[in-house]
Amino acid sequence: MPSIGIVSPQAMHFAEPLHLQSGAQLAGYTLMYETYGALNADKSNAVLVCHALNASHHVAGVYADEPKKVGWWDNMVGPGKPLDTDRFFVIGVNNLGSCFGSTGPMHVNPATGKPYGAAFPVVTVEDWVVAQARLADELGIVQFAAVMGGSLGGMQALAWSIMYPLRLRNCVVIASTPKLTAQNIAFNDVARQAILSDPDYHGGDFYEHGVVPKNGLRVARMVGHITYLSDDDMAEKFGRKLRNAAGSNDYKFDFGIDFEIESYLRYQGDKFSEYFDANTYLLITKALDYFDPARACDGDLERALADTRADFYVASFTTDWRFSPERSREIVQALVCNRRRVSYAEIDAPHGHDAFLLDDARYMNMVRAWYGRIWDGLDQKQVDHSTTEHA
Repeated sequence: MPSIGIVSPQAMHFAEPLHLQSGAQLAGYTLMYETYGALNADKSNAVLVCHALNASHHVAGVYADEPKKVGWWDNMVGPGKPLDTDRFFVIGVNNLGSCFGSTGPMHVNPATGKPYGAAFPVVTVEDWVVAQARLADELGIVQFAAVMGGSLGGMQALAWSIMYPLRLRNCVVIASTPKLTAQNIAFNDVARQAILSDPDYHGGDFYEHGVVPKNGLRVARMVGHITYLSDDDMAEKFGRKLRNAAGSNDYKFDFGIDFEIESYLRYQGDKFSEYFDANTYLLITKALDYFDPARACDGDLERALADTRADFYVASFTTDWRFSPERSREIVQALVCNRRRVSYAEIDAPHGHDAFLLDDARYMNMVRAWYGRIWDGLDQKQVDHSTTEHA
């Protein structure tokens, strides 16, 4: 299906301080966002799409001056697509701390007149949700038809259902988890250490030195990318194929590139280091580590989800070993125990964690059916303005 076409990012500044979970605060900040489709008269058809680690507010469409820069979930969002912009008003927001326009480490700290760098405060999933709720207030959206996200975006959707239970009617959590495992935290820390130990990092103030810790970013991306793919997917794409322009099957017997998988990972690392910010990578992976809504309930996820009111759609992928189906089932079980309405799909797909971004027909059709149900129920659902929370 065709893309939604040319879109334009928007910026909204907030002068009111944002108090963060860490105890720090941002005196003022800007959020970048994009919208697709039209908001209906009673503003009941709005859907918030939350982004994952290296994505942004650019969910769908293209930019007039960058026609090749297609939104990261363009296959999901657009006219006639599973999240149909002929029906729904879709919002993508760039999270605080990012490097794609919202206030982050690259921006000037008003207290010093210099870029924040490593002084930018650590932010959490919950901090992002509060900022998103403030944006919704400014747009006049009292209640979302749905909040949706994959991976880290799914964590945000889950946090929305807990923090603002009356501000969303549906919660769509894809390839996500209620908290990271020790193994996941370990992978994130290895990636962070690659950046922190790069001589060009300069304690986070590399902007002033006119350099970028590219080597650290390359390794961080390579480590992360390995975890996004399944063993089967890598075996099918690369196997033990050698990369040799001369066509020889001989090893080179050095520490350069012998195998196709090495070439692929280095390409991904090089590309990532050209557009992503090192401080942002540190911040976002730490937000992933800290997310654990059950922590405040002595580890009891059922209690953490007790006040939710949304209907839930939860999906996982069989070969996703980063955020495995077992983690999604934990969410489903806790919701069932709370007698929430929840649909769960465990999709047999070979692509690992990245499957949530790809065009698996079963997955796309299930999401399409879920939004079809939401659309069919729009006329029967009334927004209760008297009891809805505000940030």
